[in-house]
Amino acid sequence: MAEAAISRTNLIFRGACVTHHHHADDYSVSSSPVSFGLRKSFSSLKLKPHTQFQTFTRSSRASSITAQTTLRIGTPQKWWEKGLKENMREISSAQELVDSLTNAGDKLVVVDFFSPGCGGCKALHPKICQLAEQNPDVQFLQVNYEEHKSMCYSLGVHVLPFFRFYRGAHGRVCSFSCTNATIKKFRDALAKHSPDRCSLGPTKGLEEKELVALAANKELNFSYTPRAVPVEEEEAPSRFKTRSCCSSSIDERQ
Repeated sequence: MAEAAISRTNLIFRGACVTHHHHADDYSVSSSPVSFGLRKSFSSLKLKPHTQFQTFTRSSRASSITAQTTLRIGTPQKWWEKGLKENMREISSAQELVDSLTNAGDKLVVVDFFSPGCGGCKALHPKICQLAEQNPDVQFLQVNYEEHKSMCYSLGVHVLPFFRFYRGAHGRVCSFSCTNATIKKFRDALAKHSPDRCSLGPTKGLEEKELVALAANKELNFSYTPRAVPVEEEEAPSRFKTRSCCSSSIDERQ
């Protein structure tokens, strides 16, 4: 009887093990203390990988949320940087402005003087971007007044928004201030000066007095050698001088 009971217990034990091996996902099979204890230990081993996966998933989500939060908190785009076209760029120095105008050839160049705190400049900006898109052959240069006050003073810019148009050997062809209400002035200037034309002579760019003023401004770190002044014509012959004196004396006598 004792041997039969022991063999029966072994059979139940083996059966429980075999049953758990083939049906690892079935947790409602036997109420045997031996089989229940084995199932509990096996189930705990099975849940460990799942727990690790949950931990990994939570950490991944936390990293993703952190990255998204970082992107959202990043520096927002400034209004004068929005909607820029390929033919629009901001000037960083007086030397860059001079070089950009000199290297433009016969292309029309529009210099846009603006200020980040200027409401009129901000309101006008989308329309300027639209006009730049409609005129891809025109170069638009932006000058930030707040960052280049000294340069703007030397160029005589004291009102905003302000625009100057330059073209080839003609140099500055027009300059004016306008707002949304007077945008027609800007459109008319584009229509007048943007058509193809051939300018004789080298590109002029800034005027001589403007270049001298920029060079005299020590804050700009800009150097310029004034152009050679053409030699005046030789004095008139002495006979003309005598005649001039005579005529002068005649006028005096009269």
